[in-house]
Amino acid sequence: MLGELIGEEQGETTGIRVLSTDGGHAVLEASFQATGTLLGASAKDMGTYESVTRADGTLFGQGQGITMTADGETLSWHGDGVGHFTESGGVSWRGAIYYETTAERFAQLNSIAAVYEFETDESGRITAKVYEWK
Repeated sequence: MLGELIGEEQGETTGIRVLSTDGGHAVLEASFQATGTLLGASAKDMGTYESVTRADGTLFGQGQGITMTADGETLSWHGDGVGHFTESGGVSWRGAIYYETTAERFAQLNSIAAVYEFETDESGRITAKVYEWK
């Protein structure tokens, strides 16, 4: 069951690379930076996702990154998800994310899976929401 909202962020895509087009399936790498909140704390998030275009036109992606607070607390994360291109030229993603941290304030995230909604627009702006998955 979808639980409470634990994080929100806004930011931008900082780079895109084409890694492969073998077999007619494009593999892209996209990096982003964002700011927002995680469990009520202000945070900066940076990450890189690798995505592959599947035969039906949808995307599958896997990524990793780091979230940092102004107090110097850090969390690493790994995620995966599925996406589709939007009519406006962006990409809409849905998936799961898994955190790891030694920061006491965020320790509860070590033992949960979270789910996310991640949207990009045609100009590279991003918005994301992260929910606890119960």
